Order: sequence, then C-alpha cells, then structure tokens
Amino acid sequence: MDFFQIASLLVVIAALFGVINHLYLRLPPSIGILLVALAASLSVMGIDALFPQSVMREAVTGMVARLEFSDALLDGMLGLLLFAGALHVNISDLRHEGRIVLLLATLGVVISTLVAGLGFWALAGAPILIALVFGALISPTDPVAVLGVLRSTNMPKSLETKIAGESLFNDGVGYVVFLILVGLAFPAQAHMDAGFFNAVFLFVREAGGGALVGLVLGWLTFKLMVRVDDYALDVMLTLALALGGYSLSVWLGVSAPIMAVVAGLMIGEVLSEHRMSELTRTQVDMFWHLIDQILNAILFLMIGFEIFAVTFSHASFGLIVGAIVLSLIARLAAVAIPLYLVRSPADLTPEAIPIMTWGGLKGGISVALVLSLPETEWTQVLLTAVYVVVIFSIVVQGLTVAPLARALSRRARAAQKAPRA
Repeated sequence: MDFFQIASLLVVIAALFGVINHLYLRLPPSIGILLVALAASLSVMGIDALFPQSVMREAVTGMVARLEFSDALLDGMLGLLLFAGALHVNISDLRHEGRIVLLLATLGVVISTLVAGLGFWALAGAPILIALVFGALISPTDPVAVLGVLRSTNMPKSLETKIAGESLFNDGVGYVVFLILVGLAFPAQAHMDAGFFNAVFLFVREAGGGALVGLVLGWLTFKLMVRVDDYALDVMLTLALALGGYSLSVWLGVSAPIMAVVAGLMIGEVLSEHRMSELTRTQVDMFWHLIDQILNAILFLMIGFEIFAVTFSHASFGLIVGAIVLSLIARLAAVAIPLYLVRSPADLTPEAIPIMTWGGLKGGISVALVLSLPETEWTQVLLTAVYVVVIFSIVVQGLTVAPLARALSRRARAAQKAPRA
C-alpha cells in the first residue's frame, strides 16, 4: 500500500473504533480508541495461536511495519500536535508559573533520566549508557496524552498550568537528551562525536535554536495575521507555520518540537488578546481543535497496533513490572525535587506532588523514539519495557488521574474548613 492508502485505512479504522468507544465504552476518546485497538490486536494474536495456519497476524504485522510509526510521528504528526496543544495554553498563566515549569522541564528530565537509568541498569543488567537511554525514553511526559486528560479534570488552574507547560517543553528537552545519550551509546550509528562538550553544544544548539526559530517565525506570522485578519487565510498561515517551521527546524538541525511549542504559544497569545475578529478566532480555534482530535485518534490507534512489534515472554514479566515501578519512582523524583527547590506555598499544596506524579503520562513520543534506535541486542528489551510503561501510563494513570485529582481537592477543601485546635 502507498502512503495515501495507509493514511486512508488509519482514518477509517480510527473512526470505526471511535464509534465503538462512543456507543459502548464511553471512555475519553483517545484512551477508548487505544483500548479497542489493543483488544483487536490481542484478538488477532489469539486467532493466530488457535489457528497457526492463519496468515492474519502476519498480514497485520506487515501493515504495522509499513506504518513506520517513528517517522510518522517525529517527522509529521508531532509538530501539528504540539502546535495545537500550545495554542490553547495561556502565556500569562505560563509566565506566572514559569520558574517551576522551567525547572520541571529541564532539571526534572535530567533527574528522571538518571533515576530511571540507574534503576534499569540494576534491574536488567544493561550497560550504563543503554540504561540511561531507557531513562531518557520514559522521562518526557507526552503533551498529547496529558492535555487530553486535563480537559476532563477540574484541578486548580495553577496546577493545570504547571502540568500542561511542563508536558509541552519537556517533550523537546527530553528529545534532545535522548539524542545526546544515543550519540554517546551508539556513536557510529548516530554519527556524533562522543564527549561532554559535544553533548552540551548539541543541547544548546537544539533547544536554544528551536526556541529562537519558533520566536522569529511566530512573530512574523503574528504580524501577517494582524494585517490580514481573514479567517481562511489566517488558518492557512497557522498551518504553514506549524508545517513549514517544523521542516525548517529539522533542516537547520535545531529542536523542531520546541519550535512548534514556542510558535504555538505566540499565536495563541495573538488570538487570546482579541487582536483578531471574533470570526477569525473561532475558525482558527475550531480548525486546530479538529486537527488535534483527528491526529490524537490516529496516534493512539497506532500505539495500540504497535503491540505487534513487541516481543513478550515469561522471562520479561519481572522486567515489565520493574520498568513500571521505575517510571513512577523517577517521575516522583522529577516532580518533588524541583518543587522543594522552589519552596513556594502555592507550589507545595498537598495535592501538587501526587497529581503531578500520577498525571505525568507517557505517550507516543516514547514509543517513536525507542523504535528509532539502532538494532542491537538490547533494542527489543528497551522496546518491551517502554511500550508497557506507555500502555500502563495512558490506560491506568489516564483513567484514574481525574478521580484522584477530585478526591485530593475535596480532602484539601475539607482540611481548610476543619476547625483548628
């Protein structure tokens, strides 16, 4: 099948699975589609086990291989999803929480990478650099999953801004950390000179360059939109910014995810400050909401189908459980340490650390990055561990973080009302 046929098939399946979820499961759309895709995948595996002569699993596995999940997300969908997510984050709120968001998105990623990496080194006996690559893979919180969950919660605005801002920026930072560690672990395949100073230079070039490109392109697009104020043309300008800016960043060798976030924040500020007509604001917002919903559905469908690329065995059970526990411990450290460094009463509310720890969902970016790794004896181990962490995060944490947030908020309100001795 060619690209158009594969894309058409994904849209058709996503729509059908979305209908099944809407009529029967009634779960959040992305999680529901993921669960239906997993159920369909496991059914195919079951049929193959019962009827070995069946070629159904082989056909589906071949289709999944042709999807090229890593390339589809990293080189195509990610820019649009990050831009759409950033578009609806208020810069004023983000600026107010800027210090803690910056710490969470930078220091938090480093802490999580070290904690998870050292734990995986002890758990699986992997070489230390390979183990740190695992840490980098599960450290970014996926903005697609996180922002989708936040829409269904009623948590305090400051806490929501922290989680949303961190998820948008640590995605790009985590990608850069991953590239650095892959360059150190696989210097021949990564075509990168190993060394501390080269790693620092790569980080500054990728992160700083991506932010700069996003600022420049976002500002130029903002000027054009203000002068034009025609909703059809403004929608096209934002699409050109998201697609063209992402491609330009890749060509320049800077962080395309960070570019998409910065550019999206700038355009979102233009729309929220009412510098555009009501019709333009409504149409641009609706367009990107639809893009976000459609790509979300396709992305989570693809995650569900990627189970065919994973090899499970009885021996991997301990590794799977250990990887899930490690991801939660690493996330707790990545949240608690920056929050205690800031030591602001607004940041250290009783519900902050539990909600931010449990609400730090992993997603497609982790799966895409592990699928991009060079083929070694540890690649399948990493894929199995990362995939299970992502599925657990989206399904278990994603379905329970809203009830957890409500329960902790009620407890906090009750504690405030209780008479003091």
